[in-house]
Amino acid sequence: MNNDEKPLIWLGRSRKDLAAMPKAVQREFGYALHLAQIGSRHTAAKVLRGFGSSGVLEIVEDFATDTYRAVYTVRFANAVFVLHCFKKKSTKGIETPKPDMDLIRKRLDDAKRLAEGE
Repeated sequence: MNNDEKPLIWLGRSRKDLAAMPKAVQREFGYALHLAQIGSRHTAAKVLRGFGSSGVLEIVEDFATDTYRAVYTVRFANAVFVLHCFKKKSTKGIETPKPDMDLIRKRLDDAKRLAEGE
């Protein structure tokens, strides 16, 4: 890791969940997270609505017939926090399911506590 590269901090099961995804999805999400670590942004990264600012981002990747998402935050100066990695199960449009949004909110609070405690 470079001096100007932020560390990745994985919250909850996010790392294990990413590791269970197809290799092509893992590579794409890994590249997006690396770009976030060096202060850049993947072209497919977009702001996750409902969090008030551009500090919470998501990457969406389609593979076979499934859709995968990785949500992370760059709000804090000391690290990039990976909040949630999951396969979208909802059949109701593109909206992120409420249980996933609730988990992301909880992990964002956890990230804030960790960032302030360091």
